[in-house]
Amino acid sequence: MIRVLLVDDQPLLRGGFRALLDLEDDIEVVAEGGDGAEGLALSREHLPDVALIDIRMPVLDGIETTRRIVADPALARVRVVILTNYGMDEYVFKALRAGAAGFLVKDIVPEDLLHAVRVAARGDALLAPSITRKLIDRYVAHPPDGGKGSGLEELTVREREAVVLVARGLSNDQIADRMVISPMTAKTHVNRAMTKLRARDRAQLVILAYESGLVIPRKP
Repeated sequence: MIRVLLVDDQPLLRGGFRALLDLEDDIEVVAEGGDGAEGLALSREHLPDVALIDIRMPVLDGIETTRRIVADPALARVRVVILTNYGMDEYVFKALRAGAAGFLVKDIVPEDLLHAVRVAARGDALLAPSITRKLIDRYVAHPPDGGKGSGLEELTVREREAVVLVARGLSNDQIADRMVISPMTAKTHVNRAMTKLRARDRAQLVILAYESGLVIPRKP
C-alpha cells in the first residue's frame, strides 16, 4: 500500500486528488494539510511514502517544506513531489535542488497522477516528461549557488554515460537500449553513480550532471 500525504492550501483541490487516489486499491491518503508547517508535522506523524506538496503556500512554502523533510533523517523514506499551477514555475528548479523527487502540474490528467504517485513511491524521479527537461534546461544554466565540486572523477566512463542519459530524461530501460546493455546493468550504473556522487535520488543526480557541466543545457 502506497501511503500519500496531500499538502495544499486549496481544500477543493485536495478533495479532488483524495477522491481519485482513494479509489485505487494500492494507494491510501493518510492525511491532508493546508500549509507547509502542517505538512511537515504530518510527515513526521504519518511517515508517508509520497508527499504531494504545493509549491506556494502560507507559513512554509513548498521549497522550504521540501528542504526540511529531506534534511530530517527520520523522513528519509518520504518522497516529495511538488505541485504547481504552471509547468515552468520558476520555483520548481529550486525545489528539485532542495531534494524533491519531481513535480506535477495541478491540471494533470488522472491517469498521469496515479502513475506519478507509483513512480515516486518506488524511488524513481519524475523527470521524463519534456516539460521537466525544459525547466531544467532553463534554470540550470545559472544555478543560484554556482557549481560545486562534483566528484565526477570517481565515475567510470560507463557510469558517466549513464548519468548523461538520466539527465536527458531517459528511463533505465531506455538507457539500456542506448548503451546496448541489460536494464539491470543500466540500473547498476545509475545506482553506483548516485552513491559516488551522494545523490539522494535521480532528481539530484540530474541537477549534479548539469551543475557540474557534464551535461550542457540546450538552447531554448
